[in-house]
Amino acid sequence: MQKFMPDIAHSAEALQEGTLDWVGMSQIELPLVVSSKDSPEQHVSALAEAFVNLNDPQAKGIHMSRLYLALDEFSNHQTLTPKTLASVLDQFISSHHSLSDQAQVTLKFDYHLRRRSLLSGKTGWKAYPVEITATYKEQTVVLELSVAVTYSSTCPCSAALARQLIQQAFDQQFTEQAIEKDQVMQWLGSTQGIVATPHSQRSIAQVKVKLNQLDSHFDILSLIDALENELKTPVQAAVKREDEQEFARLNGQNLMFCEDAARKVKHILNQQSDYSDFWLRINHYESLHAHDAVSIAVKGVAMGYTA
Repeated sequence: MQKFMPDIAHSAEALQEGTLDWVGMSQIELPLVVSSKDSPEQHVSALAEAFVNLNDPQAKGIHMSRLYLALDEFSNHQTLTPKTLASVLDQFISSHHSLSDQAQVTLKFDYHLRRRSLLSGKTGWKAYPVEITATYKEQTVVLELSVAVTYSSTCPCSAALARQLIQQAFDQQFTEQAIEKDQVMQWLGSTQGIVATPHSQRSIAQVKVKLNQLDSHFDILSLIDALENELKTPVQAAVKREDEQEFARLNGQNLMFCEDAARKVKHILNQQSDYSDFWLRINHYESLHAHDAVSIAVKGVAMGYTA
């Protein structure tokens, strides 16, 4: 005979009446299979947040185990796509009949891609932090995709100051009117010739986009590719000497302050028809200063993301 077990959340009175915007859980560990457009399915280890609102002002609380069990079922039997994630929200709502009419789930994981080196043809793995949020409000599902891309940024001001020092060193070294080309070539290849180099730093572009519709797949790859192609200097995986030299050339030809990077990213996102809105943050982790340089921008649509 099954022993009766009390359900306090269902039977007890609330200590104080009132509605709540979101109630649920965070840091839920989940293995997932992710389906992304133009990429093979990928197994990831995700951390989830699951929420519903609490509309009944007299209810003690929600049924958190029902949220967890819906995510567990999803993890075990489904692939992560926009439509399957929407179905999870539907389960959240249906399992909280009369308590909730809004739901939200957020999934955070690293998405691994094989990336080819700049010149040598070698390949290696790179991990990209990804966050996907699905929200059900007013009988509408809103999907948001967030990625972070790491790149190198070389300071334009530092580059100009370095060039000036090189000019001064050249003027001091070659005082005669006639100069042999071989002399100059040898000097330029020496430590004395390049007396200064501009400072560069590892930088991160964080981008969040709001998707227009429930497509069959999340297009994680296209968003990452668009950002890396626009910034020109994404950090590398497998690197040989020729790749390192090419990386140095790309840095020298793509000098940028954080404002430059933010404008470049904003421009490329404005060209994408799949995103109804976007938010971006550029972080340059300064090698000269002890603080960071930051730029933030949004698409600027009515009732959209704010900076």
